[in-house]
Amino acid sequence: MNPVLRRGLTGLVLGVSITALAGCGTLFHPERKGQVSGRIDPVVAIANGVGLLFFIVPGVIAYAVDFSNGTIYLPSDRTSAGVDTLRLEEGMDVARLERLLSEKTGKPVSLDDELVRVEEVDSLDEALALLRMAGIDDEARLATM
Repeated sequence: MNPVLRRGLTGLVLGVSITALAGCGTLFHPERKGQVSGRIDPVVAIANGVGLLFFIVPGVIAYAVDFSNGTIYLPSDRTSAGVDTLRLEEGMDVARLERLLSEKTGKPVSLDDELVRVEEVDSLDEALALLRMAGIDDEARLATM
């Protein structure tokens, strides 16, 4: 076999294997990590399928990584918890915060309600982790299973 052709094929197989082992969706769309469900991205599914064509194990690993990370799903129009960020002014009082939240949600909001939890966080990632731990939208997720 021609050494140039052999080197090219070796490089192609190695590249496909490394991509498949790392999970194509995880490499191509790291911003999608954490999605729970949705429509499957055909590009990611086909790229993972290419790993199945060359070797079974890398393809299966790619699918497992993408499904576990949630990167195989297309992004939805909203986050699973319906999270929206607001910049709060320094020294905002409770009544003003309640009005702001009521305007934003279109529903009356009372921060004195026993079901409302108010907590200051350092980042959006920390807020989303708190929401996941609180079980927000668990009923909706369980209904789709």
